[in-house]
Amino acid sequence: MDIVEAVKNFVEAECRKPESKYGYEPFIFHYAPMAKYAEKLADELKADKEVVLIASWLHDIGSIVYGRSDHHITGAKIAEEKLTELNYPAEKIELVKNCILNHRGSQQNNPQTLEEKIVADADAISNFDNIPGIFKAAFVYENLTQGEAKEATKTKLENKWNQLYFENSKKIIKPKYEAAMVILK
Repeated sequence: MDIVEAVKNFVEAECRKPESKYGYEPFIFHYAPMAKYAEKLADELKADKEVVLIASWLHDIGSIVYGRSDHHITGAKIAEEKLTELNYPAEKIELVKNCILNHRGSQQNNPQTLEEKIVADADAISNFDNIPGIFKAAFVYENLTQGEAKEATKTKLENKWNQLYFENSKKIIKPKYEAAMVILK
């Protein structure tokens, strides 16, 4: 089994555990679309696709295991442990960890490498495929009213759009962004 598949299987197993903070849904509705976008961008922009895909599958593992707070930090630690266990090269582990540490636009992180920016963009783009999940988080985890959830979702999507690094990313998601803005007006 290749390393990307092994990492994907590890993340899926963690999402299926009863103690998973958000259950299995993030695997289907966030991880899988994000990995698809990350792979597309890595191909288009000539990035290290293996690093991008591994980081994409592991970027939110800290949330699944420990919860959302500081999940970029806890996720980087989990990634290092898992990739070391899988005998992944140390220099590549560092690249993956940096992608995870710098994927959160809400933390004002500053991705430096092409791979880090791709992971951040793919994470942002995937939100446009999971608007029901954003509403679910607003209602279930943040206890917002319907009006507050609508405004929070609109603001989140606007922020995600504005955080994109690449024109390729905006081109991919522009129709969904424009549609969301019309619906959430």
